[in-house]
Amino acid sequence: MPGQPEAPAIAIAALTKRYGATTAVDNLSISIPTGAIFGLLGTNGAGKTTTFKCALGLARPSAGTVRFGGEPLQPKMFESMSYMPERPALYDWMTGAQHVEAARRSFTRFDRERARELSDLFGLDLRKGVGKLSKGQQSALGLVLAFSIRPEILVLDEPSSGLDPVHQRHVLDLMIDAAAGGATVVFSSHQIGQVERAADRVAVLHRGKLVLEGIVEDLKAQEKIVEATFEGDAPTIAALDGNPSVRHLMRQGRLLRAYVRGSGDGVVAVIQAASPTSVRILDQNLEDIFLVAVGGN
Repeated sequence: MPGQPEAPAIAIAALTKRYGATTAVDNLSISIPTGAIFGLLGTNGAGKTTTFKCALGLARPSAGTVRFGGEPLQPKMFESMSYMPERPALYDWMTGAQHVEAARRSFTRFDRERARELSDLFGLDLRKGVGKLSKGQQSALGLVLAFSIRPEILVLDEPSSGLDPVHQRHVLDLMIDAAAGGATVVFSSHQIGQVERAADRVAVLHRGKLVLEGIVEDLKAQEKIVEATFEGDAPTIAALDGNPSVRHLMRQGRLLRAYVRGSGDGVVAVIQAASPTSVRILDQNLEDIFLVAVGGN
């Protein structure tokens, strides 16, 4: 109806996946708008790959729903959707060129010229059999196939795995270019710096649960580090332990760091009362925010 907001490209609601007594994804709800680059972060076993599989019908959820543009997943949607698993689904006995030809025959949107351009970009010899390609080259071939159908939705699980730094940057540029053209990109990565450079929104999973989600720049604006140095060992300051804006405290020798939500001004005043030799407020990067969210030091 006129005036109604556009449905998100992907809406995950109360998604849960159990394997026996193990809960891999626990009541996950996230909304990914059209044209976003959405980074999914988490430690090993956090539930990222399981989330992708449940969303794409490769695993049956124990509970919850996933909708694409407001509709449940349907076979016709795969014509405009690309999924690249962490291990690309390739056949060792086929050449790269044969994979390209198979994709051309399978997808009406497949752009053969685009495949050639991307193969050149990654330095791929499509005449080689996949079994003779390195892990990075296999990842590159998977990316060539994923981007060459010019999809509306890309789901990429560790897309830079095995690639050198130059080609990793190519992957970021491809995602940014796809989103600029209106596609929605969802990807996971252990390399948080890459996520920070490319993603405009992120979600952090820990042990299957969503622990943080939002626009990257908003999250960074909300999180600060108050760093203080003392003449002797950093003291224990009771007022910090009970301060609701302090998300994490770290003491190391003469150094005290308080990871805080907000401007940090109130925390500075508390620390100043303990007579430090210096105090400064630092911006947190996405890696700092991620480590605090998952309980890392």
